[in-house]
Amino acid sequence: MSVVDAPLVSRADVEDFLYREARLLDTRDLKGWEVLFADDGRYLVPPVGIDSPQTADPTTMLFLVADDRLRVSQRVIRMLKPSAHAEYPPSRMLHLISNVEIVERSAVEVRVTACFNIHRIRHQEIGTYMGRYWYRLRPTADGLRIVEKRACLDLDALMPQGALAFIL
Repeated sequence: MSVVDAPLVSRADVEDFLYREARLLDTRDLKGWEVLFADDGRYLVPPVGIDSPQTADPTTMLFLVADDRLRVSQRVIRMLKPSAHAEYPPSRMLHLISNVEIVERSAVEVRVTACFNIHRIRHQEIGTYMGRYWYRLRPTADGLRIVEKRACLDLDALMPQGALAFIL
């Protein structure tokens, strides 16, 4: 994939990309979601209740999720198997994205933040997960690609929401 000029990416382009990603997750098109990642992409979920989760380092503390591109692929394979008991039958989810901002641009990358609210229902129990996304996106000839997706939960603890067996 060739890189295109990052400053040409508009907020509308970013919003379309984030809404598409949310739709792919909501419809469990996890293989389609996986394609959104760059070859060097990472998916991170820092621990809840820490200062500055948007800059926390997964090499110095235990993250809830710290996946490189290979682990993203393995996560998708596992989640699509019926033997993935934590998500079988699969949750029904609805990702809501708002307050999308481009916070920085470089020649090869766009840094973006957005608020999220995810509603999840499974076994007649409803959970709400809210927080802020921090993305590093790379424009390519094939569209935007995720270099880093950091889902920072704005919760005091995971309970009563429970485990994170699904993708934020």
